[in-house]
Amino acid sequence: MKTLKVYNTTTNPDIVLIGAGIMSATLGILLKELAPDLTIEILETLDDVALESSDAWNNAGTGHAALCELNYTPQRNDGSVDCSKAIVINESFHLSLQLWSYLVEEGKIKLPGNFIRSIPHMSFVKGDADIDYLRKRHAELTRSHLFEGMEFSDKPEKLAEWMPLVMEGRNPSEPVAATFFAEGTDVNYGALTRSMISFLKEQANINLHLKHEVTDLKRNKDNSWRVEVKDKSAGSKRFINAKFVFLGAGGGALPLLQKSRISEGKGFGGFPISGQWLRCTNQELIEKHEAKVYGKAPVGAPPMSVPHLDTRMIDGEKGLLFGPFAGFTTKYLKNGSLLDFPLSMQPNNVIPMTAAGLQNIPLTTYLIAQVLQSPQDRMDALKEFFPEAKPEDWVLEHAGQRVQVIKKDSKKGGILQFGTEVICAADGSLSALLGASPGASTSVAIMLALLDDCFPEKIGSEEWKGKLQQMIPSYGQSLAEDAELHARITEWTHEVLNLRKAVMA
Repeated sequence: MKTLKVYNTTTNPDIVLIGAGIMSATLGILLKELAPDLTIEILETLDDVALESSDAWNNAGTGHAALCELNYTPQRNDGSVDCSKAIVINESFHLSLQLWSYLVEEGKIKLPGNFIRSIPHMSFVKGDADIDYLRKRHAELTRSHLFEGMEFSDKPEKLAEWMPLVMEGRNPSEPVAATFFAEGTDVNYGALTRSMISFLKEQANINLHLKHEVTDLKRNKDNSWRVEVKDKSAGSKRFINAKFVFLGAGGGALPLLQKSRISEGKGFGGFPISGQWLRCTNQELIEKHEAKVYGKAPVGAPPMSVPHLDTRMIDGEKGLLFGPFAGFTTKYLKNGSLLDFPLSMQPNNVIPMTAAGLQNIPLTTYLIAQVLQSPQDRMDALKEFFPEAKPEDWVLEHAGQRVQVIKKDSKKGGILQFGTEVICAADGSLSALLGASPGASTSVAIMLALLDDCFPEKIGSEEWKGKLQQMIPSYGQSLAEDAELHARITEWTHEVLNLRKAVMA
């Protein structure tokens, strides 16, 4: 067994960010803007930044604002639609747009055309029951000015105008309906992350270390953290002492949280879910579709598996994807180890993980069915959206890896939680982000919540409040409750980010 050379030198930055994705980039920029004198080290185990969940091919690229995602607007038992989560997510995305606009306006990141563009967001359903649900959803959402301008139609001619591929060759007697929101967005989170980290690298006292794997975390006597790091290029290891550590390594955050041994992290587990896309290779079809069209997830499916026919712009090239198709692997990262899942089982999370598994048998059944799908099964699923799809126009691509949060529950023993979870040490010296969608879209809201938990005195100061309001003009106010503020902020972000209302041909 090869012995690693140990450096005698130990660095002592204020902040260590583990993982070079959208979350660490967002937190790094917020902290550096709020406290320019901070010293920060960013550690990434791969040979470049944004190669896991933030990479454009590893996520949906949707600016998640609850415009088209039906899983954010569940139907209650009485038939009414609960839009409370949709409102929170929509407002959270507006916080991200504000920070990105500030960074562009200040010349701190590249022009928005590299990472964001306007594209209509649509919800598409079939059958009388789901049409009734979509009509109720539209009526409820449009009571809020956040969703003003959303259209509903069950008229085939209007739907053909909105989404020609979806309607071509469809049985005219089949009841279908859709909602249309012109001002949706497509976001290349990989390009955005690279631009943000490029800016950070240029700042004083910030260092990015690639091919650096964190192998252990221990508390020092003064409650700072001793981070053990393996330099995979040099074949050596070193130690970093830091006052604050952020575990933003996507699926890799859970094993690191367990290594930290903080009491707040006990009982957490993770259920890995992989994904695949069908990618269109027919340029004529790619040019004919200009929308993100989301459907309704099958019973038992995780939110990341909501089917959608999705226009993407990745590195200047327009594409068309359908999926994602879920799968199962025991890896927590796309570049992870097959031992990730079994090694995450510990005495403090066995009960929550077992209980969550027993409660989610439909999910297990669904994932097994997805894994066993044939190419024809995937084409049949695509034809539900695009009836005239042909196998020769599509190829299968592997998407990113997600880890759904499992946590303790006093009544059920444990629950599987979709979405994200921020876990913070009681003294605010360490924080971890677990979970998945709509993480990247709501990264700013998530990091602001982290600052509240880990830097309460600082964020309560007039200095930090003033700077946050400069970066995020609606900070401390509610866009959902103030229509005039929402209109003014939206006009600004759309102007800076070159987002314009989409016009259908």
